Amino acid sequence: MKYRVQLILLLVLAFFSGSCGSKKKSERLVIFHAGSLSYPIREISAAYMREHPGVEIISEAAGSVASIRKITELNRQADIIASADYHLIDHLLRPSHTGHNIRFATNRMVIAFNDRSNYGKEINAGNWPEILVKPEVRIGSSDPDADPCGYRTLLSLRLEELRSNQDSLVEKILSGSRHFLRPKETDLIALLETGTIDYMFIYESVAKQQQMSYVRLNDSINLSDPDLAGWYARSKVIIRGSEPGSKLEIRGEPITYGISVLNHSPNPGLAWDFTAWLLNPEKGGKIINSGGQQPIHPALADDTTGIPEQLITFIKKQNNHH
Repeated sequence: MKYRVQLILLLVLAFFSGSCGSKKKSERLVIFHAGSLSYPIREISAAYMREHPGVEIISEAAGSVASIRKITELNRQADIIASADYHLIDHLLRPSHTGHNIRFATNRMVIAFNDRSNYGKEINAGNWPEILVKPEVRIGSSDPDADPCGYRTLLSLRLEELRSNQDSLVEKILSGSRHFLRPKETDLIALLETGTIDYMFIYESVAKQQQMSYVRLNDSINLSDPDLAGWYARSKVIIRGSEPGSKLEIRGEPITYGISVLNHSPNPGLAWDFTAWLLNPEKGGKIINSGGQQPIHPALADDTTGIPEQLITFIKKQNNHH
């Protein structure tokens, strides 16, 4: 009899622990995001979880193109995608995987270095091209086919070619054994810290977060100024498209990040609530700003259909004329 009572108690406990487990699972949020959003997503997630005990947020950083391919090619399930280039959401995810695209932050391109870097004491916004072409200088950049920072590096260099009438600057800087290519820009940080490379092309926010020295590039090439959108558009690169063998043309434009709740989100209510928290200038906006990025307030969307009312407060409808 005693054994039967113990067995019943164990079964009851197993039932309730199973119920709790499934409840916990239902409060889980999965975010795929750009490497350059690692700091703000981590800090926003931590703050959100403090306000919402019982919510578990799992975030995966990768190049934005690689993050999107987890969904389109690998059929991975997630609730939210946050891309360093909002166009990728339009080109690769809409309308099959999401119905909207919210533009929420900006950034600018810089060249980071440290105390070990060759010519680190001499480099500045005027002489960086002549230093970066030197044969003894090693350069790091991220993969254009996986990461917007990679193709933005090419766009910035092509704009410098146009601005200064220097042909083949891209090939002179990003070629041969002195050029180190990695899947995403944050993968290059360790190479710089160990002295494997002297300079890396990266976003200003990441350079600030890592307390790196950096050259702040002229606005005519750093992809930060909305007033220069027409000039930026004179540069272009071709990257791999969403289908094997297909190509996607990317033109230069001011750096703008996009976020979207996915159509097949396992937990859409929680995903929308988190996104509203991120867009709130008093909450997520402050964290984004503290990480060296400029939040867009109000955030912008060309279509607000299907976006819950709790987010509309933080969004302005504005068509993308790119």
